[in-house]
Amino acid sequence: MTRQDQGSPKARSEEMAEVGTGSLYQRFVGPLLRRDDGADAEQLSQLTLQALGQASLRRNWPLVSSSLAGLGAELQRKDLRLEQTLFGCRFLNPVGLAAGFDKNAVAAGIWHLFGFGFAELGTITWHAQPGNPRPRLFRLAEERAALNRMGFNNQGAEAARRTLERQALPAAGQRPAVLGINLGKSKVTPLDLAPDDYASSLELLAPLADYAVINVSSPNTPGLRELQDEVQLRRLVERLRRLPACPPLLVKIAPDLEDDAIDSIARLAYEEGLAGVIAVNTSLDRLGLEGRRLAQTGKTLAEEGGGLSGAPLRQRALEVMRRLRVTAGPSLPLIGVGGIDSAASAWERITAGASLVQLYTGWIYGGPGLVPEILEGLSQQLDRHGFRNISEAVGSGVPWS
Repeated sequence: MTRQDQGSPKARSEEMAEVGTGSLYQRFVGPLLRRDDGADAEQLSQLTLQALGQASLRRNWPLVSSSLAGLGAELQRKDLRLEQTLFGCRFLNPVGLAAGFDKNAVAAGIWHLFGFGFAELGTITWHAQPGNPRPRLFRLAEERAALNRMGFNNQGAEAARRTLERQALPAAGQRPAVLGINLGKSKVTPLDLAPDDYASSLELLAPLADYAVINVSSPNTPGLRELQDEVQLRRLVERLRRLPACPPLLVKIAPDLEDDAIDSIARLAYEEGLAGVIAVNTSLDRLGLEGRRLAQTGKTLAEEGGGLSGAPLRQRALEVMRRLRVTAGPSLPLIGVGGIDSAASAWERITAGASLVQLYTGWIYGGPGLVPEILEGLSQQLDRHGFRNISEAVGSGVPWS
């Protein structure tokens, strides 16, 4: 590169790209993610969240604010065509952080700076609980997947409330990113008392949430998935909707449901006035990887408990989305999650019926550069297909081109 080239806008842009957050992530963290037995997956997540939590708490301090502003300038993408208003919430773009990463809501104030249009915090339970014994989170590097049996480890609803209040967030509806709170059943609570357990958490956290999610689909709390039964779920929803100032309620379902169970939940969502359905959680199906052996334990996936996430889940999650969209009709908002790790897979889920999509495992492997990459890809698809707004693409079936 000549001296003259180095001073050009193009050269400066290329130089910034070379040292950007996404590039640094791939350079230093990427090698740790290319091996199953690289850095411990849970420990790496905890260290990351500790740093993000401190940044969120101190985001108005001058030096921290300046650094975060630079992060936002690099990773955020503005396109009015990607905005939507769903269940009373204004989403600046359709890409969100899935529940399970920020379990205790420590970084609630800064997720928008990573480019996300919304973030789902939790899963949070009424009682604080340690979760299942370690090891409980396993990397499947070659498949860009993960196996987890965390067991809703979190500090409990009261601690989450204090954490959110300490961050001095703008009021619900006035935030740069929509914040959802994902709620689960405490392990110590019997199934017949589940409605009261969820209600206690929601009543406490409702003033801080733009929307709330009823998580009845994690495979790692014994008996939890029984709450997906139509009778049990209806009882739970009715209990929560009686709460004063109940936020928009969504339900998150498993990928392992039979078609008739998916249809029942879609009908229930319509009849009970739920704000939407999130599809899907992690899978107990090993999706062709039954013989895959975990480096940490020496056992195969068929022998290990826990839910599978990431790229292997993509096809099943897409099938569930298509089924839901047909059964639920065009008006019920659906959120697609599971195996989304590129602009093309996000577009595929949206055109199958998702108004919004969420990332977790794909974001871990793809790094901070994934969100802007997806947003740019979605904008390009709107151009190519002549859609005026992302909402026109929802359920259209139009393929990636």
